[in-house]
Amino acid sequence: MKHIHAGKVRDLYEDGESLILVASDRVSVYDVVLPTPIPDKGALLTQLSNWWFDYFSDVPNHLLSTTDVPDEFAGRAVRVRPLKMVQVECIARGYLVGSGLQEYRRTGAVSGVTLPAGLREGDELPEPIFTPTTKASAGHDEPITFDDVVNQEGRDVAEKLRDLTLQIYTRGAEHAAGRGVIIADTKVEFGWDGDVLTLGDEVLTSDSSRFWPADEWEPGRAQRSFDKQFVRDWATSTGWDKEPPGPEIPAEVVAVTREKYRDAYQRITGNTWA
Repeated sequence: MKHIHAGKVRDLYEDGESLILVASDRVSVYDVVLPTPIPDKGALLTQLSNWWFDYFSDVPNHLLSTTDVPDEFAGRAVRVRPLKMVQVECIARGYLVGSGLQEYRRTGAVSGVTLPAGLREGDELPEPIFTPTTKASAGHDEPITFDDVVNQEGRDVAEKLRDLTLQIYTRGAEHAAGRGVIIADTKVEFGWDGDVLTLGDEVLTSDSSRFWPADEWEPGRAQRSFDKQFVRDWATSTGWDKEPPGPEIPAEVVAVTREKYRDAYQRITGNTWA
């Protein structure tokens, strides 16, 4: 088994003709990995993502096995088929928040999609929108428009990326709503398995999505969340300049963050985390 890539959160190993994708307990905010791990985070992300891959069984995905992995990585790794990744981060937004909110306040649009005037932070959008970004190997991903994706990938592929992203978001958000969770937005990644466009990486996790408790949703303010937004907000409150190195995370923030990841997993899947 050969280590071939270390991402901000995941490590990738080559093992014969397949790959082992391992989720660590590292946490990154603003594209910087913080020095303090979150216990069980890797396992929680992996198990939630595996649950969703099964839920979206009609969408081709990269999973080969959730159990045929080295013992040292059990519970937080999956065996996957190699994909030729599409160089687009596919983002769906159903609510106005984060960088989308900032762009809307400046321009009245998000990634070229014009939105109604007068929307507030946390407002539900009239319909979910596709707001892709670049897939930067270093530094920050940059917002692009659907037309930019057309120019890069061709119209047919761009439409497939948009439609699959919105389908996954819409179906996932409908399920989560029944569990008392709002999925405000999410990021998914696709790659090619031969000529089949295939869902890779992770899907609808607390790292790739914003999860809010539905019974506390109140537009016009920041929302309480079940995701790493809590760590983002804490890191910002320290006065950190968002450049490496990141600050050490205090024990109480680590504990609350772990509980948020656990709560999201349990609410969405209906399973109990030991």
